[in-house]
Amino acid sequence: MLSPQGEVFLFRSDNSEVGLHWNAPGGGLESGETPAEGALRELHEETGWTDLRPGELLCTWEHDFTWHGTPVRQHEHIFLTYGPRREPGDVAAVHRVDGILGWRWWTPAELAAPDADPLWPPNLPALIAALRTAEPGPIVPVHLGYLPNTTPSTPRRSS
Repeated sequence: MLSPQGEVFLFRSDNSEVGLHWNAPGGGLESGETPAEGALRELHEETGWTDLRPGELLCTWEHDFTWHGTPVRQHEHIFLTYGPRREPGDVAAVHRVDGILGWRWWTPAELAAPDADPLWPPNLPALIAALRTAEPGPIVPVHLGYLPNTTPSTPRRSS
């Protein structure tokens, strides 16, 4: 989710594989869902914003993590969505179940700062920077492949 000013909306999460990190709204697919349908459902569930739709596919990647005690290899499809800078709706109950600790809007400079907390995908700053310098036209999705997790560490900044 990008604001008109180029800020990125991310959730703060914590898990045993990477510790505290920031990630876009999203989650697993339900039976029969396409990645775009799952992205739309998750966007609505986790933000309460029903006026937005996933746009073009920005990237795909795979990573491992543990979800409610079960090891998972996640095949991520990151879609680009543009919308206004605002707060999520009444989604506190969903955030508790999903383990979402908070949210915030990040400027491109904050994303790229050397002391920024870990991000999923880890190269999100480069993907966002490439959007600003890309030729007009359709986005060519970046396929990142499998990215192993880095060792959990103490967050360098609290947000």
